[in-house]
Amino acid sequence: MTKVLPNLIAGEWCAGSDVRENRNPSDPSDLIGVYASADGSDVARVAPLAAQAQRAFARLALQERADLLHRIAAGIEARTDEFATMLAREEGKVLPEARAEVVRAVQIFRFFAGEVLRIPGEALGSVRAGVDVEITREPLGVVGIITPWNFPIAIPAWKIAPALAYGNAVVFKPAELTPGTAHLLTQVIADAGCPAGIFNLVMGAGSKIGPALVEDPHIAGISFTGSVPTGRRLAQAAAAQMKKVQLEMGGRNPMVVLDDADLDIAVAACLNGAFFSTGQRCTASSRIIVQEGIHDAFVDALSRQMRALKVGPALDPASQIGPVASAEQLRSNLAYVALAAQEGCEVVGGAHLESPGGGYFQQPALFLDARTQMRSAREEIFGPCASVVRVGSFEEALAAANDTPFGLSAGICTRSLGHAREFRRGIEAGQVMVNLATAGVDYHVPFGGRKGSSYGPREQGRYAAEFYTTVKTSYVYAPI
Repeated sequence: MTKVLPNLIAGEWCAGSDVRENRNPSDPSDLIGVYASADGSDVARVAPLAAQAQRAFARLALQERADLLHRIAAGIEARTDEFATMLAREEGKVLPEARAEVVRAVQIFRFFAGEVLRIPGEALGSVRAGVDVEITREPLGVVGIITPWNFPIAIPAWKIAPALAYGNAVVFKPAELTPGTAHLLTQVIADAGCPAGIFNLVMGAGSKIGPALVEDPHIAGISFTGSVPTGRRLAQAAAAQMKKVQLEMGGRNPMVVLDDADLDIAVAACLNGAFFSTGQRCTASSRIIVQEGIHDAFVDALSRQMRALKVGPALDPASQIGPVASAEQLRSNLAYVALAAQEGCEVVGGAHLESPGGGYFQQPALFLDARTQMRSAREEIFGPCASVVRVGSFEEALAAANDTPFGLSAGICTRSLGHAREFRRGIEAGQVMVNLATAGVDYHVPFGGRKGSSYGPREQGRYAAEFYTTVKTSYVYAPI
């Protein structure tokens, strides 16, 4: 029988109430492993133990916490090939992208190892004579971390690293589709000497674990990345419990291409942003808004290069685009391809690609002649599909870019400094790219969006302290 890979609860590897198979989307016959599934009772068991451990962890010397994060970074780096192969097998990310994601996780842990020694505070004079005021940041407590399947090590890293850096304990619930990467990361964190109870892994169904994390009185905050409906339910439940929440929930990101754009730069940015990582990025350029003067030349060049992309198994060095992550996701993508045609778009590509192993492969797709009101141009698809909207002017392009319930990332390709400036000022998004793909961010600066994309404090960089710490103001009267 296949060994069941366990959860980690308060320093002990534990079985769950059920098990789940983990299979390769490039070849579903490839069984990666069988993983334990936790439920609400496991959360109820681990949360008080994590709270008890956190009180001691918060009092460790800062250097000890910094050293721990450095050891975690080194542990990930030493197993880069193992992590990258796991990413490719269970999520379908082609190997170059998988390796780049592992490197990013290492960079994130090293960045926050440095931030441990830079936790900010203030000393201010009081309006009253003889009184001193000190403002300090303290750990939030125990944080529930819920992550998606599309970046199985980078997104957990940018949540777990600051949580530990600022002295919190973690209960980590990874996506059901990607338990393998989460389990490897947990091994590294445990092997790095993380104190028992400070980092805990509870794999399993979000429908069972999510509500338990929100409702448990020992959990002080929830950091979640995932779908809008789930995020909204979490926010409502957390508000009822008076808990801090940080939500990243997706996007339908616009890329504007103006008549004066460098055609090669614009095509490269849209090709990368829309189709790499199989389009399974919340920052993907899934709405391409093109001014009419460059439209035909742009669509011709983008279509030609899109068709030339090599779609294949994630472990094949020749593959540029891997499989869709699951059969369910493939069905959803193909339904949107059909919907775009029904709504009047000319669909280029988008077909299901049959493979000997039964993998979930799809041709990248462009939906030409799209309008912003169409469902196929408005709803998040989360696949290698992009709508192309033709506009007449910069003003029309900006209005179309803002005509969305989301506001995560946005981009513009132009040679005009004036148009770039006005776009940066006028776009309703948390991140703006000029002559760059909407996907792809640095790890030392804040990440997050507006409207339906994000809720709560920003992630990454020193802005992470806004969620993972709480502010305390102390007054001291010291008469002479």
